[in-house]
Amino acid sequence: MKAFEFNALVKDGNIKIPPELADKITENVRVILLAEEFSAEEKTPPEMAETAQEPQKPEKPRETPDEVKVQAALSALDAIEAPAVGNWYENAVFYHIYPLGYCGCPKDNDFSGVNPEKPILRVIKHIPEIKRLGFSAVYFGPVFESSRHGYDTADYLKIDSRLGTNEDFALVCKELRENGIKIVLDGVFNHVGRDFWAFKDVRANGLGSRYANWFHTRSGNSNYNDGFFYEGWEGHYELVRLNLQNPEVRAHIMNAVTKWREEFGIDGLRLDVAYCLDLNFLKELRAHCKSLSPGFWLMGETLHGDYNTWMNPEMLDSVTNYECYKGIYSSFNSLNMFEIAYSLNRQFGRENWCIYKGRRLYCFVDNHDVSRVASILTEPKHLAGVYTLLFTMPGIPGVYYGGEYGEKGDKKQGDDALRPEFNLDNYKDGELTGVIARLAKAHSALKPLYAGDYRQIALQNACYAFARSCGDETVFVLINADSKPVSFSLGASGNYADALGGGIHDVSKEITLPAYGSAVLFQAK
Repeated sequence: MKAFEFNALVKDGNIKIPPELADKITENVRVILLAEEFSAEEKTPPEMAETAQEPQKPEKPRETPDEVKVQAALSALDAIEAPAVGNWYENAVFYHIYPLGYCGCPKDNDFSGVNPEKPILRVIKHIPEIKRLGFSAVYFGPVFESSRHGYDTADYLKIDSRLGTNEDFALVCKELRENGIKIVLDGVFNHVGRDFWAFKDVRANGLGSRYANWFHTRSGNSNYNDGFFYEGWEGHYELVRLNLQNPEVRAHIMNAVTKWREEFGIDGLRLDVAYCLDLNFLKELRAHCKSLSPGFWLMGETLHGDYNTWMNPEMLDSVTNYECYKGIYSSFNSLNMFEIAYSLNRQFGRENWCIYKGRRLYCFVDNHDVSRVASILTEPKHLAGVYTLLFTMPGIPGVYYGGEYGEKGDKKQGDDALRPEFNLDNYKDGELTGVIARLAKAHSALKPLYAGDYRQIALQNACYAFARSCGDETVFVLINADSKPVSFSLGASGNYADALGGGIHDVSKEITLPAYGSAVLFQAK
């Protein structure tokens, strides 16, 4: 008997079923009959119909074996929950916003009053998308009152009037916290702008001002004909160097940080030009911030030299990894993976001389100061591989706003090209967006990626494989920058799922990646 014949007999009353059991019995029998038909004929069963005369509806295509493997891999990743960690930043994934650009603010601040549009509130609309893509922290560039670009501070206690009010920003922070997203602000403590309230007093009263010793001032004159000389940051005299050895200055900064914690609930600071800051100031700042919250995160902007100078138990928790920033895009452009592999082994390898083992540096592929990686790469198909490396190398990954959509911006066109206005409605999810979302999930959930050691497995000019291990867990990262398929032998065993959706792999066998392909393999449980 066929399923449709059974339906017809029931409908015609030829088979008597108690009314209270009709639906359940009818459905069970139909399912059994359909299963028998499918087994006997080895094809998709006909669409269940009320009668044999009713037309069949189009059948839903059955998944191909490859599609089943992809879904199995993604399901394996989705099943893993991000574990509790000692400090929130250990498995954090950052989203970096430059607020004055993001909000489309006027280039110059005329200090005439608060922008009635209060554009900082736009961030609230963006929060669901930030959360959906897996970002667990937002790092805001300068938000405090300034003359132009935010790094020329006029008042540490007042939100830039071009963005809105303190109350507006507090509302943004409240929404972020309620969505489980941490908040890090840019702390610009090396210098201020010429409109900083204390320096305005010095401009008015000269070296006789009670605030003259807040800065590095002396007899002479300035480029602005102030009648006295002062030090600017690296020759930029619109940026006035603070005297961080002055107890009043230090107290003012510590008070500001306390206010930010109380008013906005911040969870950390990124310190602008940390390589210029007085080391004793950094020690005092750390002690103060950790007294506000033991999990308060301090990350410093550093470019060259030994990062341990600033990143140590007495000063900063993390620093910017500019060494690897350059190595990432350069390795892809030149098809020379030896460059980034050398840097990662130098920094995090297993040898005793490796210099940053156990440290979590802040890693990035672009920011508000450098060209966007989508503009730097000579082969656009390398973009997914670049982000795969960013999220799987040792460190804390950060994505600069718009990067998840492949936003471009060339430093040669000026800073404004790097800091565009952002309107979420103008962007649509693409392949890169999905890749970044899966990488963010993998980084936050797979312990080897946020806490594991680093071991190089395979290296050629255009392909690279390494392992991240923590305890008995290992994640294999495979990157093919070549324009043709490449095979890898990992020298391991077991079934591993690809966090990027590449299916389930038996790693005892060769694994072949397509051109420009990547894989992040974790043990399927």
